[in-house]
Amino acid sequence: MDISLVIPAYNEGEIVLDTLRAACAKLSELAGEYEVLLVDDGSTDATAELVRGCKDPHVRLEGYSPNRGKGCAVRTGMMCARGGVILCTDADLAYGVDVFAAMLERLRVGGADLVVGSRRLSGEGYRNYPPVRVLASKCFGLLSRAVSGLDYDTQCGIKGYRRQAAREIFSRCATDGFSFDFEVLMRADRLGLKVEQIPVSVVNFRASKVNVAVDSARMFADVFRIRRAVGREKP
Repeated sequence: MDISLVIPAYNEGEIVLDTLRAACAKLSELAGEYEVLLVDDGSTDATAELVRGCKDPHVRLEGYSPNRGKGCAVRTGMMCARGGVILCTDADLAYGVDVFAAMLERLRVGGADLVVGSRRLSGEGYRNYPPVRVLASKCFGLLSRAVSGLDYDTQCGIKGYRRQAAREIFSRCATDGFSFDFEVLMRADRLGLKVEQIPVSVVNFRASKVNVAVDSARMFADVFRIRRAVGREKP
């Protein structure tokens, strides 16, 4: 298997088939063998049934119940993925599919272990975002950089991994919620992996499932918990 694309999903029945079609169409241009691995994060709608019924041999469904969080869904997908290169993006394809090629180039030719999308590197990275979400994202970014010393757009929803790097990182991860990305990058740094960034922009936008007040508070607490946990462990 050349490429796996992991897509975490929770109650995405309205868009999941369009997402799978768009992802498969792009990956068919980029690889001889690929899979789109959708991880159902305990959905209560028809997400899983629609995926099972899509009849595309490149699509695979994993999942569990009840809902546990995006971090758990991504971790499940990473540990199940079969590809030598593993991409991960959100179910709404917020950053589009054209960015896949640039990520694969960095992983295959550039020698990166992990490629991170960054809205901060693009002049239009936050295009279409409502002001409150831009503010929340930038505030969390400032905190995470201050706590970790790492200059990444941690919460950007698109990343790519070499298979071995993904296994090394996610076999150590334990964060189920939205702040799992911060743990991923902390562990990548701790492991001495080569991380590169590429500029990305939001091309598809919809109302977020994140509760800005509640989830932001939880994520801020997670940042300090993750730093302590990773700092105590041996590389």
